[in-house]
Amino acid sequence: MKTRFFGRTFAVVGRWLAGAALAGGLATARLGAEGTAGGDYVLHPGDVVKVQVFLEPDLDREVRVSRDGQIGLPLIGQVDVKDRTVGALEAVVRDLYEREFLVNPQVNITVLKYEARTVNVLGSVNSPQAVEIPSEQSMTLLDAISRAGGFSRLADRRRVRLTRISSDGRTENHTIDADELISGKSERPWVVIKGDVIFVPERMI
Repeated sequence: MKTRFFGRTFAVVGRWLAGAALAGGLATARLGAEGTAGGDYVLHPGDVVKVQVFLEPDLDREVRVSRDGQIGLPLIGQVDVKDRTVGALEAVVRDLYEREFLVNPQVNITVLKYEARTVNVLGSVNSPQAVEIPSEQSMTLLDAISRAGGFSRLADRRRVRLTRISSDGRTENHTIDADELISGKSERPWVVIKGDVIFVPERMI
């Protein structure tokens, strides 16, 4: 099928090379108008992304990442997004189009909408609640507790429980000494993910 596009792409490849600086300017303008590209942001199911192929408007799409971590694009079909950053996905899409259909495609992907990611913080905190993980950022266990008002006066900070559903569906339970996190003795920051439940028990008096 590459011959379907070869003539057209060969005809414009000179314009691509000559207009590289202009393309960069257009990309910058698009970022300002539509939000950050978030090259290091790891995509999640439910995120909505805009895929643009320079000088190929028929291939542009706004698509939502499916529950199983896929997006569907013209010609190349389903593309695996799971655990990929925006920048990595751009490289994959570029390679797939170049392999069969286009000459030196320029691909730009922006995140239009971030799926809400929350963790539940319960127990001996000052404001138990579902805490939203900020878009394009990670959040540690201590960050989540801080956003829930911090530890209450009776909190047992040495036996904080973190419950997580693993990628294979298993329930994991971890007991974490938050005092070691606070003091820096623990090397693991305990970054939380969507769906985690943090429970802070009360101290035995």
